[in-house]
Amino acid sequence: MKLIYWIMTDLLKYSVIRLGVIFLVLVFAGCRSNESKWVKNMASGSALGTSYNITYLATSELNFEQEIDSLFQVLNRSMSTYIPTSDISRINAGDSTIVVDGMFREVFELSGKVFEATGGYFDPTVGVLVNAWGFGPGTELEMDSIKVNSLLDYVGFNKVAINSDNTIKKLDPAIYFDFNAIAKGYAVDRLAVLLRNKGIADFLIEVGGELLAQGENRLKNKKWVVAIDDPMMQESRTYKRTLYMKDIAMASSGNYRKFKIDPDTGAKYVHTIDPKTGYTKSSNILATSVMAKDCATADAFATSFMAMDLEKTKTILAQHKELEGYIIYLDAEGNVLEYMTNGFKVNVLE
Repeated sequence: MKLIYWIMTDLLKYSVIRLGVIFLVLVFAGCRSNESKWVKNMASGSALGTSYNITYLATSELNFEQEIDSLFQVLNRSMSTYIPTSDISRINAGDSTIVVDGMFREVFELSGKVFEATGGYFDPTVGVLVNAWGFGPGTELEMDSIKVNSLLDYVGFNKVAINSDNTIKKLDPAIYFDFNAIAKGYAVDRLAVLLRNKGIADFLIEVGGELLAQGENRLKNKKWVVAIDDPMMQESRTYKRTLYMKDIAMASSGNYRKFKIDPDTGAKYVHTIDPKTGYTKSSNILATSVMAKDCATADAFATSFMAMDLEKTKTILAQHKELEGYIIYLDAEGNVLEYMTNGFKVNVLE
């Protein structure tokens, strides 16, 4: 699900009128001095099969595009299933000698934690089914119950492990990793580390709709403001909610823009795969948004919530106080309703 964010950047323009009052002149001069302290720096482009936008504030003009590009290249070499020579592609092809890097290990270990927390609804080994249903880089298959059941033999994060030497162990060589449901969020986190290491304290990062905001928009002396798409508006883009973000990450997921239509039957196949049944998920959940301290965690849970029913999602949110959630769903009569945790609600602009 794509989120759109904006930054209020137009600086207030003051005109000092000769009123003969020195106090007013000094006040206005002080305002101009404060405004000129902050410089808005931006970086944007394409990466990981999507777009990215980064805004970071500093006291001077800066350019970190080279470092940003290098980071995306490292991530692609490690975890892109669309690059045949990447580590994950070679592991998926059955190479058990690949020694993965620290980033791959971090994503692997976090995936295991979310797999356990969601009761298996988040499962990066669902890649074999993603390909079979035509949503991945692999070969699309003619799917029926027999094919689905056979492919489920290769699904289950409890069937894989990472060894002490950073090689990957799979119970079956055909198990196929797909970290796309967590990789964008993880990329946001790594970009945040990059900016922090550069001494940047105020920034907003967006990669494919996943977000992380730190500090404030000093140009406006406000928290960063972002918006969430209305999933019912497919032809034109409108926003369902706008909210503040400060020192928090948010990721969203939805099926309303990424789906396939069977040309023969007209059946709609959404891109969320239920790892328990092996089928594309058709439910009353339209879109999910999750806030967490890091974007990879938010990304993984937002995807998981698309694959489970609302009551299960509510239970997990109640158990994990470090998460805040917002769910857009349909009731039995087809009415669009919302559920949000109190911690999410306090950030919403009414």
